[in-house]
Amino acid sequence: MRREQQQDTESASVKTSLHGMHLIESDARSEPSSSLQLFTPETISDLVSRWRWIQAGFVDEPRVSVSQASELVGQAVHALTSTFERERQMLEERWSRGEQVSTEELRVVLQRYRAFFQCLLSL
Repeated sequence: MRREQQQDTESASVKTSLHGMHLIESDARSEPSSSLQLFTPETISDLVSRWRWIQAGFVDEPRVSVSQASELVGQAVHALTSTFERERQMLEERWSRGEQVSTEELRVVLQRYRAFFQCLLSL
């Protein structure tokens, strides 16, 4: 029962924290658009669910919870960096083949980098 109560209490703040990290509003100079997503909804759901269990387990096994939290954060960071690395590689491959990349495609990529950069600066 205690674990469930703690999980319910913390779930709202965890969701806010993860959503705060994955959604960054575009600045006023850019055209109106929805927030940029750095994680898919499925990934967010998985991360939030896993965080809830880790945090709820802290009462019974604090060391295990801290170890699991470290691993989860590492996996989340790896997922983000992998996404940007794949995008960069795709662009470089296209450029090396002499393909044109539209300004719109580059704008979207730059927006994603900006969102990630703003997130890093807000930590």
